[in-house]
Amino acid sequence: MMARAGSQSTFKDGRDDLKIYAGLEVSAKDVERVAERIGQEMESWSERERKEILSRDLQPEPEKDISVLYVSYDGTGVPMMREEMRGVRGKQPDGTARTREAKLGCVFTQTTVDEAGYPVRDPETTTFVGAIETAEAFGWRIYGEARRRGLARARLVVVLGDGAEWVKNLAEWHFPGAILIVDLYHARQHLSNLCRILFGATEKKMERQRRRFWAWLDAGRVEQIVRQARPHLPLDPDLKKTAEGEIQYLAKNKNRMRYAEFRAQGLFVGSGVIEAGCKTVIGQRLKQSGMEWSNRGANAIITLRCMMKSNRLEDYWESRIA
Repeated sequence: MMARAGSQSTFKDGRDDLKIYAGLEVSAKDVERVAERIGQEMESWSERERKEILSRDLQPEPEKDISVLYVSYDGTGVPMMREEMRGVRGKQPDGTARTREAKLGCVFTQTTVDEAGYPVRDPETTTFVGAIETAEAFGWRIYGEARRRGLARARLVVVLGDGAEWVKNLAEWHFPGAILIVDLYHARQHLSNLCRILFGATEKKMERQRRRFWAWLDAGRVEQIVRQARPHLPLDPDLKKTAEGEIQYLAKNKNRMRYAEFRAQGLFVGSGVIEAGCKTVIGQRLKQSGMEWSNRGANAIITLRCMMKSNRLEDYWESRIA
């Protein structure tokens, strides 16, 4: 109860809830201590489980096949204690950083589409894993979760992400046969930024060009966008550099932006599940006003919340009994 309360809201709120709902008199520090300890024990348990899963050969299992298995992951900043940030470069005016990136991943399945042909996520199939760690370590974490969820039984694997280099690299390393899709809404945002630079002098022209580029993007005609954009590069060197960066983003991700083809296959083209996960799993608990975390404490709470959102709390407690 203390672990659950500490993972849901502030440790002080958890203390108050336990008193009101269960008549338990504990301090906020007690809630913090127990919640973080249980989170660390859950992490050790899940790491042992992951190592055992990864030690097996990846062979098709004799269970029912999975139509489509989705893997999606992203990063979000978590505010850290000052001592945790010594020597870390960041985006503050003085070159320091206040946050560390927590990487969050999810796995879910899809079996059907609706009457309009849009994909339908299978209910109660979304599970989460996450931590503040290197991309390499996280790659094994999300790959292990995909293996646990039936990667070997999936007829089709789709990796959804925002086009960041580390997202692409992990997908190519751990899921080499997967379809890689750049989240449509991130792609649209990049296009909007590009149009603002190229055509921002005239509001109507900028809006008209943005709608045209979005329509071409929906059709997967990325090369056409790039050809149309290049002749309009601004003379200002800073703006030109930014615009060239946006064009390069489109050019290098063009094969992951064939949205018309992906939709024709009945696939998701947006990473809304992981975007929402970053807000609900991490943001709602770890990014409240005034919060600062230690690396150990943040990872313990992230593990707790991932277990809860994945409906795996009972699995953990049963393992303790065994």
